[in-house]
Amino acid sequence: MNPIFDFFIAPYKEYSITDISLEGIAVVMGLLSVWFAKKDKIEVYPTGMISTAIYVYLLLKAGLMGDFLINAYYFIMSIYGWIFWTQQKEGVVLHQIDRMNRSEKKWSVFLFILSMLFVGGVYGLLGKWNSWTAPVDTFTTALFFVGMWLMARRKIAHWIFWIVGDVISIPLYLYKGLALTSFQYLIFTIIAIFGFIEWKKVYNSNRQTV
Repeated sequence: MNPIFDFFIAPYKEYSITDISLEGIAVVMGLLSVWFAKKDKIEVYPTGMISTAIYVYLLLKAGLMGDFLINAYYFIMSIYGWIFWTQQKEGVVLHQIDRMNRSEKKWSVFLFILSMLFVGGVYGLLGKWNSWTAPVDTFTTALFFVGMWLMARRKIAHWIFWIVGDVISIPLYLYKGLALTSFQYLIFTIIAIFGFIEWKKVYNSNRQTV
């Protein structure tokens, strides 16, 4: 059999049909969520919540604590983002696509450092700081923590955090044996690049209108 095919399929030989099916559903919902984010559609949140809820189960079962924590955080932030995006006053949406202000930049730095310390501490407590994947996972988790918060705040910069984290996650998930998820992050990267471009166009258009 083709060695590349073996590389992708071999890890799934030990998985149950249920878990493989769940990962497939999570991948599809995750891709839909990022696509809706690109289009600035509120559907980003319900589809994302389905995906993250499944990953919370799968990753906790696999003992991948950094990934588990980030998906649990995604779920919570999706609730916040759903509320934030839909806030209106006299029929007008209050929060449009925008750039970060000075306060949000400071909070982003604080959240990144806090996330690094927290996830790194969890790995240390669980005795999982013995693999090269631990510091990489900690770094990408911090990137995604900030990116998710900025997306919930409808800030253009969140795409930059997604792109960097997605690129790193492609080989990371391959190494962890989650080939479907690795492929998902490849698609995420492509969509995120176009999402960044599209959000900038919307932002510039809104400024010209104002």
